Amino acid sequence: MTRVVGWFGLAVHLAVGFWYAASGLVVPGWALAGLLVMWAVLLVAGVRLLRRRPALVLLAPLSAVLIWLAVVSAGDAWLGWTA
Repeated sequence: MTRVVGWFGLAVHLAVGFWYAASGLVVPGWALAGLLVMWAVLLVAGVRLLRRRPALVLLAPLSAVLIWLAVVSAGDAWLGWTA
């Protein structure tokens, strides 16, 4: 059962990747590159967790969503990015 949860977590993380890719409409290129690198790091962490502790894979998409919201919100508030 925990393997199913792990694979579900990876599927959700891939879906979150769409939001990261679509961020290019709002954030500058340097921020988009940083976001995509962070998403890829979390993907690698999720795959590694799938092998060892599948239930913790759900933390990867949760972390990705929180990071994305923080970066885009902070950029809009402090750097004038248009959302």
